[in-house]
Amino acid sequence: MPKLKTKSSAKKRFKVTASGRVMSAQSTKRHGMTKRSKRSLRTRRGIAQMSAPDARIVASFMPYSL
Repeated sequence: MPKLKTKSSAKKRFKVTASGRVMSAQSTKRHGMTKRSKRSLRTRRGIAQMSAPDARIVASFMPYSL
């Protein structure tokens, strides 16, 4: 049986932790940040855990992540 390929876009954008959680960067941080409040910008620092339905889709893109 041939090896399954990992989607290159997924391995660049998402990280799977040792416990199996899928982490991704926060959204709405590309442009137009002058109109957003400082509090909303602070809360979007770092990475966040994805919701379970989205994480299941992303995990299918990376078959060897766990």
